[in-house]
Amino acid sequence: MDSPSLFPCASKEELVKEYVGKSLHDVPCPAVVLDLSKLKRNCASMLEAVDSLNCGWRAHIKTHKTTELTSLQVGDGSGPANIVVSTVIEAENIVPLLLEYKNKGRAVNVLYSFPLTSGVVDRLSKVSTALGPNGLSLMIDHPSQLRSVAAIHTKTNIPPLIFVKIDMGGHRAGVIPVALQTAALDYLRQEFEALLVTSEEVHSAAASKLPLVLSVGATPTSSAIRNLLLPTTSVESTNEIAALKATIGAIRDAGCEIEIHAGVYPMLDMQQLATHALPEDILSWSSVAITILAEVACLYPSRGESGSPEALITAGSLAIGREPCKAYPGWGILSPWNRTSFALPNTGPEGYSGWQISRISQEHVRIWPNHACIAGAGYGWYLIVDGDGKEDEVVDVWVRWRGW
Repeated sequence: MDSPSLFPCASKEELVKEYVGKSLHDVPCPAVVLDLSKLKRNCASMLEAVDSLNCGWRAHIKTHKTTELTSLQVGDGSGPANIVVSTVIEAENIVPLLLEYKNKGRAVNVLYSFPLTSGVVDRLSKVSTALGPNGLSLMIDHPSQLRSVAAIHTKTNIPPLIFVKIDMGGHRAGVIPVALQTAALDYLRQEFEALLVTSEEVHSAAASKLPLVLSVGATPTSSAIRNLLLPTTSVESTNEIAALKATIGAIRDAGCEIEIHAGVYPMLDMQQLATHALPEDILSWSSVAITILAEVACLYPSRGESGSPEALITAGSLAIGREPCKAYPGWGILSPWNRTSFALPNTGPEGYSGWQISRISQEHVRIWPNHACIAGAGYGWYLIVDGDGKEDEVVDVWVRWRGW
């Protein structure tokens, strides 16, 4: 039995029948809502940026785990459809879409981004067989993992492509270079420099002189690269951009290819806004595509800190995600939706003074979560609205994949 069948999902057909055409005011809460117009704009902006910078692109799909948003991330052009996943179940579920692209002549590849273990060899072998030559990439950070790479090759007779993971300070996985974490642009430059050093070592030891691909990612650093296309506003940013361009030039002079990867950028969240990786007129509240829909159950006029009012809503830690944001002490921020006389904030999360979700009447409220990946994990599907005319009406339902 294939693994996806062990983690059955709700029927999209039944969900569409149940929800499409309904107002957000009439759907059960809590629910997770995505704005299609914002998703499209965020995806298009990233594709335009990597194309303008002549970089490769790899879409991370761990945040949303849906076929529909993956399609927006890779676009409808003729270029490669490269994917990065964090779990095998994501790779297994995205195979049908990649085969559609392959049948249309697009090159396809899925990168399993967790350091390889023996327990996933059989399942990844099936993915490799389905996609064919150059269809599967693997991430390693220790020589012992090469045994599992060889096992996949033996089972499929298809050699998987290999990425060497570099630890850039997160200390979750990867070979550790000497680097300091600073601002997004400087961090991105250091990541490129660490990859350049590694590529030189690999190139010098390799019998083949095939081009190496250096893939850098996470949404803040991937978003920061868009600064290369913007006018500089300070001496500091001018210097950082010049240093980054010099490093990119050195990588290309060494015969290496540059690939950008990111995942949460289509949705965004409070953590991403707090990075200030881009100017506020580009990375702003109006770009955040995900909200958690909840109902107000009770109002308590003076129960909060210093006698401030509190409201009890139908969304707790499992519905919102108990993830902190460095910019403020709460677990989510109330959007102005369904609240008359309220507008989008004119400052970042660190300066916001409105309602926050801190202790885990408009009938319904929508909450900007701190961490889109965690907030979405508690739901089986997304309700899709369209800010270009149907911002309060469900226009589609996207089913999330379950399991690992």
